Amino acid sequence: MFSQQISTKAAFTVKNRLIEQVGRITPETISKQDIENIQLCGMTMRKAKYIKNIAKAAVNKRINLDNLNLLSDKEIINELVKLEGVGEWTAEMLLIHSFERPDVLSYKDLGIRRGLKKLYSLEDISKEEFEVYRKKYSPYNTVASLYLWKISEG
Repeated sequence: MFSQQISTKAAFTVKNRLIEQVGRITPETISKQDIENIQLCGMTMRKAKYIKNIAKAAVNKRINLDNLNLLSDKEIINELVKLEGVGEWTAEMLLIHSFERPDVLSYKDLGIRRGLKKLYSLEDISKEEFEVYRKKYSPYNTVASLYLWKISEG
């Protein structure tokens, strides 16, 4: 996930630099890189280390990326968060953007919460209130996520 906590434009820049550095982005090409080379593409040393370690985990089959899509959303999250640097938010974003799962609404995503607050003129939104909307939008939470991000942007 390249766009975590950075602008979309910056994310594309980092991704393009990484492609220039490694060619096609695969676990094999990333795992062969020095952490410093990954970091020079425009990310923190910490994120570069996470990316390299995740790539190594895939190459060494500590995580089987080929079969993740066969698991439930919860099972995928449980597998991914075992990797250093991958939290629940990152796993949920992968469910939406990579696995194209239809029913994902992330409480941990600031943009989604901001969109809900704007849409419903809420001052704040608790986890319990959020769950009411998650149930209301199900089984189309991913579509709701896309709209809430747009609402959040203004």
